[in-house]
Amino acid sequence: MNSRLPEPHLTKVYRLEVTLGPVLEVGDVASGRRRIVPLSGGTFTGPELSGELLPGASADWQIILPDGTAIGDIRYTLRTDRGDLLYVQSRGVRYGSAEVLERLGRGENVGPDEYTFRTSTQVETAAADLDWLNKGVFISVAARQPAGVVYETYIVR
Repeated sequence: MNSRLPEPHLTKVYRLEVTLGPVLEVGDVASGRRRIVPLSGGTFTGPELSGELLPGASADWQIILPDGTAIGDIRYTLRTDRGDLLYVQSRGVRYGSAEVLERLGRGENVGPDEYTFRTSTQVETAAADLDWLNKGVFISVAARQPAGVVYETYIVR
């Protein structure tokens, strides 16, 4: 028996550029400072998929830890150009030095190489020809920008 396992490879599925609505500051809860960040619009493009983010069905329910680290529970709905709906749920973390996180908090343009923003992602759809999304393991690399967020989502093969 060969005990060598295959090494994983990443294939980009889409790039999502999101605009944000006004942040709802829930306040300090047991696990940290709770914030809800509405995802107010956006578009996604990829080799096999493209379309739009649906506002009103998309937000990031965040916990901000005392050191500024953001723990994200990001849920959004995408509609492909063909009209298929995708429900996406990501669990993520954004962390960096105190100075960088303060700059991000002020809405400054901070280079994505100055901090880490990663998610593990699941996708659900009823579209038969997109069933491979239901079975995939995905990760995303993200960047916070002054007016929004960019997510690049990859399937692990």
